[in-house]
Parts: sequence; C-alpha cells; structure tokens
Amino acid sequence: MNLEELRAEYAKKVLKREDLAANPVKQFQAWLEEAYALQILEPNAMVLATCSKAGLPSIRTVLLKNLDEKGLTFFTNYESRKAQEITENPQVSVIFLWKELERQVIIQGLAEKTSREVSMRYFDKRPRQSQLGALASHQGSILSSRKILEEEYERLSVMYEGLKIPCPDKWGGFIIKPYYYEFWQGRTNRLHDRFSYHFAEQIWHIQRLSP
Repeated sequence: MNLEELRAEYAKKVLKREDLAANPVKQFQAWLEEAYALQILEPNAMVLATCSKAGLPSIRTVLLKNLDEKGLTFFTNYESRKAQEITENPQVSVIFLWKELERQVIIQGLAEKTSREVSMRYFDKRPRQSQLGALASHQGSILSSRKILEEEYERLSVMYEGLKIPCPDKWGGFIIKPYYYEFWQGRTNRLHDRFSYHFAEQIWHIQRLSP
C-alpha cells in the first residue's frame, strides 16, 4: 500500500454563507438529520478530545445522546480517563465525520456533569445488558484476563435477576456547552468550504475560513 497515492476528490456538495443558519445548533441539527436520513452508521458518533492538567491529550469515540440549545450530552463511566481529565480541565473538543457526505464538524466547549436525574433517566432507558455492563466495568483498569470481566457480569446478572438495575454512582452524563463550531464541506481541488461560529458578546459570529 502506497499511502502517498491514497487520495479522493470531493465534489458532492457545496456550502455557501447564505445557506447557513444564524444559530450553529440549527445548522448542526440539519447536518446530523441529513446524515441520519442516509442511514450512516452511528451518525451521532463523535471523537472527544480531552487534556490533563499536565497537558497530555487523549481522544476516544463517544456517542451523542442529546442535543439542544444548552449543549451536547454524552454518558460515560465517571472513573474513566476522560471523566478524570474533564474534572481537571473542562476544555474539550469533539469532531463529527460523515465521509459519505464529505463533511465534518468541529465543536469546542466547556464540559460539566449533568444532573443525577438526567443520568438516571437515561440509564433506565438503556438495554438491560448495557446496564449490567456499566456495573461490571471499571473502565480503564487493568485486567489479567477477559474471564474476570465476564464472571463479574454473570454475577451481577444473577444478583439482579427480576430486579431493577440501579444507576451506579460511577456512571453518568456530561454536557458540552459550546462556544465554537466549525463546519467543513469537501470541495474540488482541495478548495474546501469552511465556516466558523464563535460565541462572543451574547451572539454567534460567522466567518469563512481558508481551507
């Protein structure tokens, strides 16, 4: 495989200033709904970047579970590296990539825990197997074998047979409150369309960026 020869042309769509919504949340919702309509696998998947107080970055893929004017919500284990880093440094960034549409969206903002009520309400909606998995996993801890994890899952399955599974304290949501959005649309000749929204003085400012 010759990596230098791997390239693709982008020519499916254009992004014009006059077509942008004044509010980036509306613009993002429109793009997300379009990706969903095309049956793109997990269009709500986003790569989340966090950074420790020592300046060490880390990334992982999480799933967007709610979107509104307040922000973007995802759920995770509060003992995970991502949760620990958000506690140390709430500045985060996420990126959505929809290759089928030749689009990506970058969002920057401040993350904070959701209320316990929000976490419990979503946990109760999850499949029972996922609830048991959340209890069984100590995310990021070292395992000597997979068998240990599977045995803990089975132990909890027996323990809660016929019972409601409680939302563990170690599990819950984060909401990212954005102050920056960037929309990217692939174009021919690498002259891509890029627009940023930056929140300042209580309004969103839109700018075209050079590709």
